[in-house]
Amino acid sequence: MAASQWTFATAVETAKALAHREISSVELTQLAIDRIEHHDGKINAICVRDFDRALEAARVADARLARGERAPLLGLPLTVKESYNVAGLPTTWGFPQQKDFIAAEDALTVTRVKDAGGIVLGKTNVPLGLGDWQSYNDIYGTTNNPYDLGRTPGGSSGGSAAALAAGYGSLSLGSDIGGSLRVPAFHCGVTAHKPTYGLVPTRGHTPPPFQPLPNEADLAVVGPMARSAADLSLLLDVMAGPDPLEAGKAYRLELPPPRHARLQDFRVLVVASDPLLPTDTAVRGAIERLAADLAKVGVSVVSESPLLPDFAASSRLYMRLLLGFLGATMPPQVHAEASQAVAHLPKEAMSLAAERLRGLALSHRDWVQANNARFGLRAQWRALFAQFDAVICPIMPTPAFPHDHSPDQRERRVSIDGVEHDYNDQLAWPGIATLPGLPATQVPLGLADGLPVGVQIVGPFLEDRTPIKLAELIEREFGGFTPPPMFAD
Repeated sequence: MAASQWTFATAVETAKALAHREISSVELTQLAIDRIEHHDGKINAICVRDFDRALEAARVADARLARGERAPLLGLPLTVKESYNVAGLPTTWGFPQQKDFIAAEDALTVTRVKDAGGIVLGKTNVPLGLGDWQSYNDIYGTTNNPYDLGRTPGGSSGGSAAALAAGYGSLSLGSDIGGSLRVPAFHCGVTAHKPTYGLVPTRGHTPPPFQPLPNEADLAVVGPMARSAADLSLLLDVMAGPDPLEAGKAYRLELPPPRHARLQDFRVLVVASDPLLPTDTAVRGAIERLAADLAKVGVSVVSESPLLPDFAASSRLYMRLLLGFLGATMPPQVHAEASQAVAHLPKEAMSLAAERLRGLALSHRDWVQANNARFGLRAQWRALFAQFDAVICPIMPTPAFPHDHSPDQRERRVSIDGVEHDYNDQLAWPGIATLPGLPATQVPLGLADGLPVGVQIVGPFLEDRTPIKLAELIEREFGGFTPPPMFAD
């Protein structure tokens, strides 16, 4: 097989080829570097290049492979989201004042990836503070969607998703608190997995200049991205497990196997839209077609259940807790202004924007009460997963939208079948899994008018292998990643 034929191969396939000496790590790495140098002027996915060290690591990997050594990622080139610390490279999170910050050590998950033989090509672009579903900042510029350069690749792991779609390696590392793994994967037609909360340690996924300490930031996770659902398990197994500085002193990870091995054995609840945040014709149609296709092959498919937590209520709770967490590090005047605004907010104001405002002014007492409500929500999900194996639902209401860099996100709008909605209300669909800390896997469902569409598969707490397996089976049965025409060479 010619080297170029490995551009869009899966990581699992490529790892086998490396072990059988069908291609070398240096060849694979150089292939990815060549593609970046040829195409990335248009996409701008790779904001920090580390090609010299990547080629040296590839030469070491080839020597290990020649000796018969094996490791899960040995010789595989991959990319890392800019927000992860990589020793010797800048970590900025898009903040211009941090453009000269150089990480002294790797994030724990980056160390695990390198120990497993992975070859880091470089770092992928992000929005300012990781706070957008677009990926642009004043340091590195704008990342474009490989399917339409005038549209967003998603955010905040937009550079990683665009890199995967363009063929810059088969794996990438991302992070997620408001859909930042799943949304860009959806917009770029690739796969991603938001792990169960706390499954993957976040040490070193740290905004500069803060020290990379073990932490459990509320709602936030780091996780794997790939072009193939089967590759998500490969990378998740490398990344997951407790931080050895803390819980790892006493605990070891042993994830349960997927609930089923055959597609026909799964019991799924499918939700295609909701009045709180409707989906457009393209997204809704793709989900409805998937539900019909699953039923045709024998999957137990249900479209309604009283066990499903109320979407509007849980979305409002998510907005409060999310902005309560994010607002804690905002300037004091933001909290003061929010507190004043909340004091004049009518109690009957129930919009998601009102809940985000309440979150910015959340007291600790209010947070504890909201957190107690979250415990009740988790109990509801446990009851649901006694009857179902997974919930299939939207990630975003529309395919990738045109770039919109207007400075105040509160003034932005997203058009859903011609009706304008609050830009930040799009948090609701990612939040369905984020708030209770559940695993969720994005799987692509093809293209609609040339743009990727997909779904997220939400699974039971700490049963991450179940939604990944279902995504893999759906991908195998109904097709998966479709290379963007302009970058498919």
